[in-house]
Amino acid sequence: MRIAIALILAAGPAFAQAPTTFSLPAGCTAYVTVQNQSCEVEHHFTCTSDAAGMKRRVSLDERGLTYVGQIDDEAQWIASFHVMAGINETLAPDPVDPASMTELLATNLDTWDFRTLSAEVGETRYVGQDSLTGRQVTIDGVTLEETAYEITAFDASGAEIWSSRGNEYVSRDWRMFLSGTSTITTPAETFSRDSTPVEFIFPGDPGFLSARPKHGCGLAISSADILKENANDHL
Repeated sequence: MRIAIALILAAGPAFAQAPTTFSLPAGCTAYVTVQNQSCEVEHHFTCTSDAAGMKRRVSLDERGLTYVGQIDDEAQWIASFHVMAGINETLAPDPVDPASMTELLATNLDTWDFRTLSAEVGETRYVGQDSLTGRQVTIDGVTLEETAYEITAFDASGAEIWSSRGNEYVSRDWRMFLSGTSTITTPAETFSRDSTPVEFIFPGDPGFLSARPKHGCGLAISSADILKENANDHL
């Protein structure tokens, strides 16, 4: 289950091609395409090989595929592949404080403290919280609830790698987070990013499973873009 992301990568040519429509692996069905403000398009889907409640996401920008991820029904980061950096991460067992969508929706606050394991970068600890602000927004006909979040990432020695805070959105129906606005701080710099959804596209609609982002494109790839891939926003 935790390594199910490998099933996506095994599709090989499905992710290497650059057509106008993105191809999913066999046995997988997409339920929504999201065009974001940050020149990124993402596709959310489920696969018959996964356990109940598991969801997957792929993201593409002007360069092509940038991210492949898997979450469970509590929106825990089960597995992530940051394509441009070549970094895989999987959720380590027995989190100190697991992320919980159930707790967030029931109490308006969820704290978490968990680790991921990576052959490329080793162990990373993520500590932070999500809270509901009480504000509902409707974007392209989809009603979402705004969240405020704080997150800090530490390496295996306990040194801070980066931190971020901002606002995202949560869907009760899909039990997942969607990106919003963020301010990211590293030892070298602080920068902001706006990945707010602009369009939600459903099966049968024009642009569903499009491989091409539409909004905010034509800008040079910045350090914020690269770090965002590695930092791994809420999935």
